[in-house]
Amino acid sequence: MRARSSFWRLLPSAVSAVLFTLILAVAAPQVLAADEAVPLVTDPQLEARVMDLSHKLRCLVCQNQSIAESNAPLALDLRNQVREQLAAGKSEEAVVDYLVARYGDFVLYLPPFKGTTLLLWLGPALLLVAGAGWLGWRLRRRAAEVRSAPHLTRDERARARALLDGTSPGTSPSSEEPRS
Repeated sequence: MRARSSFWRLLPSAVSAVLFTLILAVAAPQVLAADEAVPLVTDPQLEARVMDLSHKLRCLVCQNQSIAESNAPLALDLRNQVREQLAAGKSEEAVVDYLVARYGDFVLYLPPFKGTTLLLWLGPALLLVAGAGWLGWRLRRRAAEVRSAPHLTRDERARARALLDGTSPGTSPSSEEPRS
């Protein structure tokens, strides 16, 4: 009876050990047969050019990412397009011209300085000049308001000072105390 109960107690660990051995037997040959990882890129110089150019091109569906940084399907397609065109012998300028003709200047991180992008280039400077002009106008106007405000006479100034110091003859310390 005792030998029978110890058999049932050890059965789960024996089954686990057998399963583990089977998994090792199946997986070990595949692990041992694996060679070094096959490089995805056959030409490292071409891939370096692709990645350099990809950092200069904007992902069209991402927010402020280059096609080199993005994993969006469109960015992947654009990288492949860049890779194919560079592999075909086109220059980087030709590839950029192709992408600009297809997607517009938006595809460039550094858009060219031309009439359609004038506001983009000069907008921040215009905002800075307008803000500084408004601040100067507002400070000058405030100074004019202060100069045109009525000034206190010498007696009014002395009375105000006495009120602030609490030494005014019309005020007594007991009059300022709260009444209960």
